[in-house]
Amino acid sequence: MAGRPVPDGLSRVVAWLRCPVCAAPLELAGRTLGCENRHCFDVARQGHLNLLLRAAPKNADTPEMLAARNRFLAGGWYEPLTRRVITALAGAGRVLEVGAGTGHYIGAFLDATPGATCLAVDVSPAACRHAARRSPRLGAVVADVWRRLPIVSGGLEAVLCVFAPRNPAEFARVLAPGGQLVVVTPGRDHLVELRDSLGLLGIEPEKLERLDGSMTGFRLVDRQELTHSLRLPAEATRDLVAMGPNAFHAHTVPGTTRTTAAFVISTFQAQGR
Repeated sequence: MAGRPVPDGLSRVVAWLRCPVCAAPLELAGRTLGCENRHCFDVARQGHLNLLLRAAPKNADTPEMLAARNRFLAGGWYEPLTRRVITALAGAGRVLEVGAGTGHYIGAFLDATPGATCLAVDVSPAACRHAARRSPRLGAVVADVWRRLPIVSGGLEAVLCVFAPRNPAEFARVLAPGGQLVVVTPGRDHLVELRDSLGLLGIEPEKLERLDGSMTGFRLVDRQELTHSLRLPAEATRDLVAMGPNAFHAHTVPGTTRTTAAFVISTFQAQGR
């Protein structure tokens, strides 16, 4: 694989990356990224870069979960949310998605925004393998959002977080002053019928209050609710259950299912440091 070129998406975001050991800038040499302190990281043959420095946690998305998510999202069942995400990020040119999974949402934004370059970060190597293939303007890096992100301070225009862990201090650090943070959380009635019938994991009743209370360094500038009905065939219902944390529990999925998709799209603005 020595002659295999580094994917365009990763090459485009090298200047954004920092060494996860010493926070020094990284430079690309062949298929290796290294810093001045001789910490080196090889680009995987699938096109992503692993800067996690440890094994992925046991609750990281599995290949089976990602395959189910890819099928479900490709079916267009959450297309209204995808369109809202694109609108919320409009005008941004340098965007990070944390907990990016397959890269569906950030990839859709790139499809609609020819001048943008984006970085997908996920703690799951399997997720980053998917994301690395999503767009030639998308780099994919394995990293943990709960730790310091291996990303330059103040260099990004927007951060996207869809149903993913949040680290407001790190988001504020990597964003330029005035940059935006778009957070998608489940609405109160999200999949309520399916949750009731299958005993799926519940939604915390004070989720928005906790979100707002955690956003030190940001101010809320916009909040929208999006609700629509879903009539899912059995295959799509199985994928919906299998693509998230409910995949770790056994469920008997019925035939055609009617349920509600409900989302809250919150946009925050980073305050000056």
